[in-house]
Amino acid sequence: MKHPTPKSLGYGMPAEWEPQQAVWLAWPHNETTWPNGMLEEVQRSYIEIIRALHTGQKVKLLVKDTESEVRIRLALDREGIALTQVVFLTVMTQDSWIRDYGPTFVVNREQRSLGIVKWIFNAWGNKYDDLIGDDGIPVELNKILRIPIFEPGIVLEGGSIEVNGAGIVATTEQCLLNQNRNPNLTRADIEECLKEYLNISSVLWLREGIAGDDTDGHVDDIARFVSKDAVLCAFEEDPADENYKVLKENYERLVGFGLNVVKLPMPGYIGDRHSRLPASYANFYAGNSAVVVPVFGHANDQRALDIIQTCFPSRRVVGVHATAMVHGLGTIHCVSQQEPRV
Repeated sequence: MKHPTPKSLGYGMPAEWEPQQAVWLAWPHNETTWPNGMLEEVQRSYIEIIRALHTGQKVKLLVKDTESEVRIRLALDREGIALTQVVFLTVMTQDSWIRDYGPTFVVNREQRSLGIVKWIFNAWGNKYDDLIGDDGIPVELNKILRIPIFEPGIVLEGGSIEVNGAGIVATTEQCLLNQNRNPNLTRADIEECLKEYLNISSVLWLREGIAGDDTDGHVDDIARFVSKDAVLCAFEEDPADENYKVLKENYERLVGFGLNVVKLPMPGYIGDRHSRLPASYANFYAGNSAVVVPVFGHANDQRALDIIQTCFPSRRVVGVHATAMVHGLGTIHCVSQQEPRV
């Protein structure tokens, strides 16, 4: 017997820029991801993220144990963060990428009820055996949430999808059609699954993501909806940069879809002579009262903040230093997950 899907029961995924109840974060603790003292700097960035967002919504923070909670409470309190806005949940995680392994929240507006979609997390195509344990986090969280849970049985990460709240999802061929995710599914199969579990009517396929991205081209580094018909698109201005051609093609596809496309500059080459890191201003998080944007000490930082501010005129746009965080191969959007308001 076929299980009911979110669409069949009137649930759908709202856009991130729509009203939220909370932002979910998992406190960073993995020293393999952030070695050589970087972890402390990343934790500092988390405090800045929480500071920016907590005045507009609850922060639901996963911590690995009681000892960690005590330490984090003290740190947040010292920074003047209202602890009444922070909900601590003791849940052991392998790493902080809750966007990818966490639940995708869906809403039934008529019934004013919340549900979650639990995708299969295989650590971005079985790249990191030590992180696959985070696949179980949505089920653990639902022991607390106790809301409808939908399981499509396909491999998908939250950072690979971006919805506009009005029937459209954007994604990339590089990621969702990758043989290391769902080799037995066709493009049509995947489109049908997205339609049923996100309650959307059309899929906008971009080609691929940015250099250095170990997720095989997550869309949240390249294209982000800021309204039903407007999208911020990462755009490399230097023709000699390896991202130039790919991002130009993505831009042209978005324009071809009939959207209002706003170019967002890139922060140039971040990394060392051996490897490039996937640094992008598009990896921001749009909360109720603030938009938190990764910045990298680059000349384009302020330009990017100003452009994002024009897209969110009623919200504060806050830059958070993410040079250490991106060494883990992701930044602010990758470590956050929105819980919509019902």
